Amino acid sequence: MRNRRVLFLVEIAIFSALALLLDIIPFLSFKLWAQGGSVSFAMVPVFIMAFRWGVKGGVATGLLLGIYQILTGAYIITPLQTLLDYVVAFAVIGAAGIVAKPLWNAIRSKETKALVGWIITGCFIGSVLRFFGHFAAGIIFYGEFAPEGQPVWLYSLVYNGGYMLPAFILSAIVISLLFMQRPKLVLH
Repeated sequence: MRNRRVLFLVEIAIFSALALLLDIIPFLSFKLWAQGGSVSFAMVPVFIMAFRWGVKGGVATGLLLGIYQILTGAYIITPLQTLLDYVVAFAVIGAAGIVAKPLWNAIRSKETKALVGWIITGCFIGSVLRFFGHFAAGIIFYGEFAPEGQPVWLYSLVYNGGYMLPAFILSAIVISLLFMQRPKLVLH
């Protein structure tokens, strides 16, 4: 039992650090907007932890990634914006772990279609929740950047959707390919 807890904590530390690296290495991350937002592989390690350890592992990894983002040069306006844009938005990626058990069952029964379906579902849940964190922060804190005459909610939708949709698709494809080739990576 103690070894399992140590493994859990070590994996959180390693996967959150890997997520940060995947977000800051220039050729692995495509910055789309001046105030932030990029298409990168950063969510992949968080999703892997969510699928390996469930919601608890995913949320802890995402939370640590958000803290790392703050420490390495986040775009900060206010403490509340920082909390919403980094702590909450990255932590909720781990909610993908709610599909961990059905995903494990699909792996054990060698149901590839079900496995991919659960991966896409989990990635979608985590990505949508992260999007809502950024979307809310965009409406509350970034309205001044909206073009004149454009509703702030539409600006936030386009801005945040512009990088979150490709990031979701990229993450779902990478994780599906990874787990189809090495399904035992999910099981611990």
